[in-house]
Amino acid sequence: MPTHSPQSSKQILDHFRCGREIPQFCVAERLKGPNGYFRFGSDAVCYGQASAEIHSALNGNLFDASLHVHHNERTIVLPFDPNQVLQNLRYERHAPAPKSQWWIEASWTKKLYYASRPMLPVSIRRQLQKAYLLHRQDTVAFPRWPVDRSADILLERLLALAMQWSQTDRIPFIWFWPDGYKAAAIMTHDVETAGGRDFCDKLMDADDAFGIKSSFQIVPEKRYEVTSAYLESIRGRGFEVNVHGLDHDGDLFANRERFVESAQKINKYAELFRSRGFRSPCLYRNVDWFQELNFSYDMSVPNVARLAAQPGGCCTVLPYALPGGMLELPLTTSEDYSLFHILKDYSITLWKQQMSIILGGHGLVHFLVHPDYVMPERAWSVYKALLEEISRVRSGGDIWITLAGEVDRWWRERDQMKLVSDGHNWRIEGTGSERARVAYARLDGDRLVYELEAGNNSGHVQAAYVAANV
Repeated sequence: MPTHSPQSSKQILDHFRCGREIPQFCVAERLKGPNGYFRFGSDAVCYGQASAEIHSALNGNLFDASLHVHHNERTIVLPFDPNQVLQNLRYERHAPAPKSQWWIEASWTKKLYYASRPMLPVSIRRQLQKAYLLHRQDTVAFPRWPVDRSADILLERLLALAMQWSQTDRIPFIWFWPDGYKAAAIMTHDVETAGGRDFCDKLMDADDAFGIKSSFQIVPEKRYEVTSAYLESIRGRGFEVNVHGLDHDGDLFANRERFVESAQKINKYAELFRSRGFRSPCLYRNVDWFQELNFSYDMSVPNVARLAAQPGGCCTVLPYALPGGMLELPLTTSEDYSLFHILKDYSITLWKQQMSIILGGHGLVHFLVHPDYVMPERAWSVYKALLEEISRVRSGGDIWITLAGEVDRWWRERDQMKLVSDGHNWRIEGTGSERARVAYARLDGDRLVYELEAGNNSGHVQAAYVAANV
């Protein structure tokens, strides 16, 4: 007999904040063997257990779980557990690196590199980083480059399945972003050196010139002096101050006991800096250990970590909850360092491509640009071109450009809102509901289409969006 999985329906309801119940899902009784890769449709890659033999490595002949869905009188029966898959994707519980790369990912290699790093010329460091990251770029196929929406597509397809099975024309839900925006965008700056710290005023001038407020992540110890006047110079201009690890030595997650000790210091800096957000140096991370940190949100998990020091990727372009309750604002675009020094690309072509995909998925366009790396004139020109492109996209009225802390605040408010029916129309109740919009998910053939109402209680359609890749 299949086993019921009420959490599967709850995941969909929580993600969409639906206004009515959907059919229950259940999981085939026997899920075979260890975790592996399979797909749910043509382009949603999953990682977990399934009712069929699946592969421990990604290849072109994956089991398609969407062809093995059936239903009984009360439930939809799936050949996998969606909760397991979503956690594996969002929390990066993917298969380990291929054996051919074991020495690259080994902890002793990283320790050796960081021990010798201060003695290595910058040019040598960059050559080593480039060789390491490009090797991974060529050998790793998942998550999909340059943006992977597998977790989001899975939820969209499960909602479509529920609608098809229940013969529901459309389902009301609370739209993802305030004021009917199609998507959201944030600009963040990690300050790694004293030179980068001293360049922050010029960076804020540029951001302000395009009407963009950004978040600055500050290293509390060793790298440079952090004065209260410096922090106030950022906050006083309407920008955010967040904490960037402890000392940027690259070993924050090397040892659990040491991490707990460091987390206590980091939490004190969070109070001192009046920071609600955190980012780990070099994007090193362990989402289970994040529970030791006292922040409202984190920004350490890439969507695709192909060019990051730690491999992985969360496969979503939307915020999501981490174990312990911190909200993750995934880094959904490539860092400037990777673009300039690994790919040797001094253009905004990749950023524009990523932005287009994320806009199509109604997600969070999250940029990370370091003051330390945009000081040279060539890089500075590229950054100003990026600001111009963001401003151009904003002029269309489709994107909410805001601070990371505002995204965190909105997402938490949305999570507490409720859709209430008066018998004819739906309205949204809860803190922040005056900015929320009622939306409807409906099926147009095999496409999932979103329709937005013009206002909270207007009942009139403002816009229609097609859910990407459904």
